[in-house]
Amino acid sequence: MGRRVLLGSAGAGILAAPALLSGQALAQGTQGTKQPATDGKMTAAIPATMPPQTDRFKLGEFEVLVVRDGGRASGKPNETFGTNQSPEAVADLLKENFLPADNFVNSFAPTLIRAGNELVLFDTGFGASGRAQGTGRLLDGMKAAGYRPEDVTVVVLTHLHGDHIGGLMEDGKPAFPNARYVTGKTEYDFWTSAERAGTPAEGGQKAVLASVKPLAEKMTFIGDGATVVPGITGMNAFGHTPGHMIFHVESAGRRLVLTADTANHYVLSLQRPEWEVRFDMNKEMAAKTRKTVFDMIATDRVAFLGYHMPFPSVGYVEKRETGYRFVPKSYQFDI
Repeated sequence: MGRRVLLGSAGAGILAAPALLSGQALAQGTQGTKQPATDGKMTAAIPATMPPQTDRFKLGEFEVLVVRDGGRASGKPNETFGTNQSPEAVADLLKENFLPADNFVNSFAPTLIRAGNELVLFDTGFGASGRAQGTGRLLDGMKAAGYRPEDVTVVVLTHLHGDHIGGLMEDGKPAFPNARYVTGKTEYDFWTSAERAGTPAEGGQKAVLASVKPLAEKMTFIGDGATVVPGITGMNAFGHTPGHMIFHVESAGRRLVLTADTANHYVLSLQRPEWEVRFDMNKEMAAKTRKTVFDMIATDRVAFLGYHMPFPSVGYVEKRETGYRFVPKSYQFDI
């Protein structure tokens, strides 16, 4: 399967996810607050002054920095994943993988790539709107790693859901003042269309109009196969949203695929890629895309970085009869 194959297109039958499209977050973080554990007890608070988790590694001549924007326990897994399956089937698969059946943790992983003279940021986390709940830690993570917002030269938006665009603005101004912006044309056109008014997507549209559209003059709208900077190429991966894109990164013979929200759980979305996910807007297309993308990744034996994978969000997949086995990265990039 070629990396630039067209995976799908926006069209009729898009099913909106009302909670997400209205601006509600998939999950919030825990730093500085007490959170209920699965047994009903409160977990210890994590001081908000602690820097967020980060992970830095080399990819050929590129440097990759992954920042954990936040995360928390997010409720019953079967209400988000496997919504076309019985709760018992979802619970059984989780138990087989040593995971609780009554709760799951969702986390968020904006990523910076130093590619020559360019510092490219992929997605921006929740930003200021999430900080009261412990998310919006991207800028803290960048600072801890020695980067300033002014250092970012390109901001790439894989799609325009709130947990990816929330950090674009700070105090009504661009958070990354020296950056240009890149996003998919299909995605941008969908969210900014007047046709979203009065639909379940209207809340999401308002967020896009507030945070993304003001940057349009500095934005490049791309399609399948477009180059962001040398070594970074976009690929259509529609379904989660109408214009969702993933990105191939290659330097000195090393490869990484940023899969964004193609798969949002390392067990429920990878071992059972055909299972429906609540927040996929076109569920049939999203399942087809998952299989196409992860078949490619498994066949080529390359690493991928998933926005909602267990931190540091990087791993490999092995093809299995029912889907894929997730293998988290270890020291592959250290030697």
